[in-house]
Order: sequence, then structure tokens, then C-alpha cells
Amino acid sequence: MTGGGMRKLIFLCFLFILIYGLPDGLPAQAAVQGLYQRGLTAMEAEDWYSAVELFLETLRQNPAHAEATAALAECYYELGEFDQALNWVRRARTLARTNMALANLEAFTLIALGQLNEASLIIDIVLQSEPNNREAIFAAAELDIARGRIGDAMLKFRAATNRYPDDRRLLVSFALVLSSMGDMDNARFYIERALLHHPWDYRVHYFAAYLAHKANRISDGIEHAHDALFYRPGFIPARFLLASLYFNDGQYSESERIANELININRDDSRARYLRGVSLVRMGNFSEARDVLSMASSIDPENEFIRAALEELLISHTRLEDPARHRLASMHFNRASDYRGRHLMEQALFEYRRGLRLNPYAPERREYAELLRLQGYPARYLEELRFMQDLGLGDQALTDAIETYNVLLSTALFRRWDVDPVMISKPHWNLAIFSIPSQSSFYHADAGAGASSYIRDILVHERNIFPMNLELRQPSFSAAFRTAREAGADYFLLISVSESERDLSIKAELFVGRTGALAAEFSAFRTGASRLRYASRSIVDQLSSALPFRSELIIRRQDQGLIDKGRADGVSDGDEFEIIRRGSMELRNEGIGLVFFPDDVVGRLVIERADEEVSVGRIIRQGFFDRISQGDEVIFTPERRQTEAVNVIPLPADPELRSLLRMLR
Repeated sequence: MTGGGMRKLIFLCFLFILIYGLPDGLPAQAAVQGLYQRGLTAMEAEDWYSAVELFLETLRQNPAHAEATAALAECYYELGEFDQALNWVRRARTLARTNMALANLEAFTLIALGQLNEASLIIDIVLQSEPNNREAIFAAAELDIARGRIGDAMLKFRAATNRYPDDRRLLVSFALVLSSMGDMDNARFYIERALLHHPWDYRVHYFAAYLAHKANRISDGIEHAHDALFYRPGFIPARFLLASLYFNDGQYSESERIANELININRDDSRARYLRGVSLVRMGNFSEARDVLSMASSIDPENEFIRAALEELLISHTRLEDPARHRLASMHFNRASDYRGRHLMEQALFEYRRGLRLNPYAPERREYAELLRLQGYPARYLEELRFMQDLGLGDQALTDAIETYNVLLSTALFRRWDVDPVMISKPHWNLAIFSIPSQSSFYHADAGAGASSYIRDILVHERNIFPMNLELRQPSFSAAFRTAREAGADYFLLISVSESERDLSIKAELFVGRTGALAAEFSAFRTGASRLRYASRSIVDQLSSALPFRSELIIRRQDQGLIDKGRADGVSDGDEFEIIRRGSMELRNEGIGLVFFPDDVVGRLVIERADEEVSVGRIIRQGFFDRISQGDEVIFTPERRQTEAVNVIPLPADPELRSLLRMLR
């Protein structure tokens, strides 16, 4: 065709389009594809909200757009909306049944939702079809971690890194898993391999900073966090991690500055406000810290770390009459009343005690006393009533109650033996509680100290354990050991915290105060609301069960003896104890237990009546001579108690590790 003919044909086509328009559907298809491409661009920039909007509009115009459906599932997964992600990925799979990438995404989503068996079935199908499918290998390893089989996950990552030695995600994942297992040296080796192969990848530098933090190499962590921000200036997680690193390094002004920048980016960022608040506390700027933490608590009223930090600040640096203390105390009292109405007595007691720490003169102390009475502790009830009377909070009803219970308790053991249960009752274990910054989650800076404070607060009401009033924050294990030993602690507890947005786990390592040797490990995992409180309570329960029961022979009358523990301490009629010569017992050098010679056992005590605060029993001497005297120790058989202590609840999963692995997708 000649040039003139070609021009004529083009002119006729143009004229046809001008008169009749484009074929139906072409403009709509182009618009839909344009929306989809813009959504992919938003995903690339990690602007998940814009991406969701664009993909939803794409699907409104073309409900059968398989790629947009899959991309929308990915966005919801990244936002942590796993129910929505599962809904969309399943829709996507109906449009692309053979797509293994979608099968893997469904498996990851099911793992995040805790539907582990369903996830396992999908992973098995993918690996049967494609044994070297890397995404399926990741999913299988994450499934192992979710099931608490972190060793199996490690083996999978080790095999995969041997097969793909320069894969960024594999190297970083393997390093994170090794770090979670405490193998810091190999974790550093693999993250440095990742840095060698991917020196300009901001994510690798971010995880290198995190691993340096875990290994207590704070200066290295700060350097890597700066590198991550150099390659991706808008990467918020790296900026938050940098602020946390500065906080743990004692550079509180830098931590506060960066946290303030994060607040300016997102005014509703309660974690940034918390970090700024605790930094201001460390700087001694209590007034501003109070304002910042109060605002953070109003943004996220269910955040226990924020509330605990604010309460500790108010208790330490405000007067009892401060209205802010009364407001927070009222919140605890309201919760206590709600729990009591639902017959959740332990939870109610906890809330009353937290509230009374803030406002000891609150009239709700009467409700707390009443709860003690309902729990079967009339002597404690009477003590609380007398305390209220001493505070000037009494009325005629309170006076009448005191007189009534004075009469009711006239036959109590402590009256018959003429002892004051408050004066004679004493804890027999001195416990120091510490946290080390590198062992605590960076999700909330100083999380270990927050959990330690909760645990210490609960232990105040454990009658056989005395939580020593020592500095919670220790820079290292050696510093914690020195502090505990010099203070005369029997044991010291090191608290570490692992967190994600929804889950929390606490690990508590118990060490012998005299030798620094490991005695026991306890762990607790909780999810949802009040997880810090419930996990802390679990740690205390495990610790209380593990430590041997100890009491003291307060008074001896012929063949009867009175000890300073009663029903409130778990003593029951018919219980049998050994009586050990005073001053002859020592703690085991490692593990939990008491050491004494057989000759130091001077007799037995069989409980005949266990009262609330004290118990009386029949004394049976051992041997021909009667060597039993006042002040001797009374214990359960150590071997039996030691066996119980060994059965430690295993940590089901590391929420921080799982959250970090999800970031690598």
C-alpha cells in the first residue's frame, strides 16, 4: 500500500471512531487496569490504605478481576486484618485454582488466625506438588513456630539457606529464629551474610538493628537503624526502633525527640506517646510526662503498659489528694465492681488493690474488705475495718461490724494462743525482681520493667514471698546478680517480655541469689485484653507453687505447736510437716530446694486445726531426745515440692518473632 493509501486508511479509521466511538468495553477495561496498576504502586510504597481503596474500586468495576482480589487479600494481611484477608484470598483461589502463591497466602492467614490444622493441610498439598516452593517452606516453618516447635523451624530454615545461600528473606528469618533460641553468635553470622548480599536493602538493616538490640549491642543497633532510614527515610518501624534503642542506651533526649516526630506523623500513635512519656520520666520532666502518658491512655485506654507507667508516675510524684490519682483509682474500682458482679473474685481483688495503691483513703476499701470476708478470710476483713477506722473513715455500721467480728473471732486460734497474726505472719522467701533492657520487647520500651512492676505488685499479697524493694531495671545479668546477692535475696527473678500487637508472653528465669545459678524457668502466654495482668498472675502462681512451703514454730505447748501459716496459705487439717532445727537449712546451690542433714530433722507436726492465719498441730519428736524448740522451721518434704517445680509450662510461641517474620513477606 502506498503512503497516500495508508494515510487514507488511517483517516477513515479515525472518522469511524469519531462517528461510532470505540468498541464497547475498551474504555472500561483500560480504566479498571489503570486502577489496578495504581493499587500495585501503592502496595509497592506500602501505602496499604490507598491500595485497599484502589483494589476495592477495581473489583467494583470488575468483580472477576483475579489479580486485584489476590492483591486485596495481601493488603488486608499486611494490615493485620486476617479475617478479611482469609475472605478475599479464598475468593481469589476460586478465580485461580492452581495458583500456589494464593495457597501459601491462605496458609499464612490461617496460621495468623490460629487455625493451624487447616493451614497444615494446605502446606502439605503445596509441598507435595512443589517440594522446593520457598513460600511453602516459610509457611511450614512459621507453622512450627506457632505450635511451639521452634527447633523444627530452625532445621527447615537451615536446609533452605543451604539450598538458597543468598536469599534475603531466608537469611534474615533464620537469624531471627536463632536469636529467639538464644543463639546470638549464629544469628549475627546469618544477618551479616544477608547484609553482605543485600547491602542496600533497608529491611535487612532494620532486622540487623533489631538483632543487635537483642544481643545488647546497642551502638551497632543504632547504626543499622540509621542505615535503614538512609535507604528508606519514611520507614516508620525503623524510626520507632531507633527511638527504642536510644532509650535503652540512656539517650533519653534523643528517644523523646524521635518519639515526638512520630507523634507529629500520626497524632493517634499511642505507642509513640508512651515512648515519649517514659523518656520524659527518665529525664525528670514529670509534669510533661504526666500529660503525655495521660493523652496516650485516653487514645488507647486498654493498653496496660501505658496505664501502668502513668500510675507509677502518679504514685511516685504526686500527692495523695491529686485528682488524677482518684480518677484512675475510680476506673479500677469500677472494674472491680464489674468483676465482682460476674463472680470473678481474683480479678476483682486485683483491681481493688491497684485502685487502693492510688487512693488508699477511698471508701471502696470497704468493698475490698467485704470481698475478703466473702472469700472466707474474716480475720483479714477485721484488719481492713480497723484500718479504715484508724484512717477516720468509720461510721456506725463499720463500728458495729468491728464489734460483731471481734465476738465471732473470740474463739479463733490466734486469740486462744494470744498472738497477733499480723505481727507473727512473715514471708519466708526473699525475692528480688529485675528486668534487663535487651531481654525486653521493643514493642513497648521498658516492657520488662513494666511486667516486673506488675509481678512485684501481685507478690505483695503472696504471704510466703517477700518482693524486695530494689531497682527493677538492671543493665546486665552480672549487675542483677550483684544487687540480689548483696541485698540478701534467696532468689532473683529476671523478667523478659515478647510482644506483638495482640499477643504477649512473659518469661521468668529464677536464679539462686547466693550463687547466680539457674533455679527454674516459668513462662506465660496471653492474648487479648488484660494480657499483661493475666500473664503476670500466671508467673506468680507458677513461682508460688514451685517454692517449697516454709513456716516457723511460733509457740510450743507440751506436745502442741503453733505455726505462722494457715488456711490462707494452703494449710489443711491433717497435713504433715517436718520440723527442722533452726538455722540448719540452706538453699541448694542450683535449682529449687532446701539442703539439710538428716540429723537436723528433729520431729514432725501433724495439723489438727488450720485457722485462717495460723495453724496448730500435734508435735511428734524424732529420736529419743526432745530437741524441738520455738523458732524451728516447718516444711513440706523437699523432694515432693521439688518434683512439682520441675513441671514448667512451656512457652507456646514467641509473638514478637511471629510478628517480625510476617514483616518479611
